[in-house]
Amino acid sequence: MEDRTSDRKNPIVDIENLKKSFQDNLVLEDVNLKIPKGENVVIIGQSGIGKSVLIKCMVRLIEPDDGKIEIFGQNIPTLGKDELNTVRKRIGFLFQGNALYDSMTVRENLEFPLIRNKLTKNKKDLEARIYEALDNVNLRKAIDLLPSELSGGMKKRIGLARTLILKPEIILYDEPTTGLDPITSKEISNLIINLQEKYNTTSIIITHDISCVRLTANIIHVLRNGILYKSGKYNELKKSEDPWINNFFN
Repeated sequence: MEDRTSDRKNPIVDIENLKKSFQDNLVLEDVNLKIPKGENVVIIGQSGIGKSVLIKCMVRLIEPDDGKIEIFGQNIPTLGKDELNTVRKRIGFLFQGNALYDSMTVRENLEFPLIRNKLTKNKKDLEARIYEALDNVNLRKAIDLLPSELSGGMKKRIGLARTLILKPEIILYDEPTTGLDPITSKEISNLIINLQEKYNTTSIIITHDISCVRLTANIIHVLRNGILYKSGKYNELKKSEDPWINNFFN
């Protein structure tokens, strides 16, 4: 993977002292993270440790308790509803369950965010953006299928197409390869890389899939006990003498 970690003076994401608890359960104690534009960041850690909580705090699907989450130069926890929605339009979120509407065809699923956000002026533009999104995930042939007619891997790719159709500058991936066979998982990982290269997207990827980590990560952060315990490139962490880190890579 290309090294994009050198320029951190003006990060597109700047998180400082982020904290989040659920009653007596302290999930995020003191998270600090800077991400330059165009970097693929992977966050790993044990199940239930707070990885998904972190990215949901970034778009305020979960309200953080304290700390700064600055994205595009704006501190997310302090924004009003309209300001927050404006920022959210620039951020794509690929949910673990894909979040496709079962009663809508693929075409209708892709049309929905464009119409809702008033991003198309005419039918020709609508069609062009739908086909571009489907071409990005190599699934133009699925345009008139229902989600029930798609395989798990196809649903994941259509979910990604729907995320891409708004042309986000940042994409948050929550377990993008969970439940997929190794071949399909590799296809999804390669798509993440291709989209980074084509659109210079900034990505935060939550995953347990070490193959996905190896393929996609410019840098890896290990979340443990509410903090980013260790950071580094894949080969650096794989060679770590820390037994706790070593468990993820061997």
